[in-house]
Amino acid sequence: MLNFTPINGRPIRIMYSNRDPSLRKSGTANIFIKNLDKSIDNKALYDTFCVFGNILSCKVATDPAGESKGYGFVQYERDEAAHAAIEKLNGMLMNDKKVYVGPFVRKQERDNSPGNVKFNNVYVKNLAETTTEDDLKEIFGKFGAITSVVVMRDGDGRSKCFGFVNFESPDEAALAVQDLNGKKFSDKEWYVGRAQKKSEREMELKEKFEKNLQEAADKYQNTNLYLKNLDDTVDDEKLRELFAEFGTITSCKVCLNSQQLIYT
Repeated sequence: MLNFTPINGRPIRIMYSNRDPSLRKSGTANIFIKNLDKSIDNKALYDTFCVFGNILSCKVATDPAGESKGYGFVQYERDEAAHAAIEKLNGMLMNDKKVYVGPFVRKQERDNSPGNVKFNNVYVKNLAETTTEDDLKEIFGKFGAITSVVVMRDGDGRSKCFGFVNFESPDEAALAVQDLNGKKFSDKEWYVGRAQKKSEREMELKEKFEKNLQEAADKYQNTNLYLKNLDDTVDDEKLRELFAEFGTITSCKVCLNSQQLIYT
């Protein structure tokens, strides 16, 4: 009843608190809407999309003056609702403007999509120890002009089995990646891809870790039990004996400092 109620001239947004950051940031059941008429606010967006399912969050992006930027986001409780909204509303007219409705994609993923990324420097790994710069020049040279080639080596001059090839043209670099990635040379299957900065690699690893964490959480959802206020004499073995009659236990741990147990 109170969602979107004006307070001090600004409509408030109310949603259920979710203490799990992986769920809030996962993008699950989250859709993106663009080409919105400037007159459409949070409530109008909510009223349009709520017919497809329970909405957890609904927001029209605004500038510092509070004016609509022409796009917004709606996150549903269930994926099925998001898919239905995309199917029914994408391309429809809202205030005489055709809107785009599609899955929400993180900026990092948009930036790394093949159609958006332009690069000259190519990273190649899983090289044979005998592979040299001249070998790379010969193999990569057929795709275009190369400005530099290097095979990384340790202090003793031994190959680290990876290197970099820099092209003059981004199109030629992309063509080399497309053609050579996964091919075998000297019985070694090469990985060939865009050379990434350290910050990009760290971000990619972080997102992969968060995705794996979320998948693990989904897999074991509703199979974990949390107990507290345990007596000091309770240990792992005693808890396992107590709960074993109800099913197979995959893990059983008493946290000694806090006298807490996680049981699955």
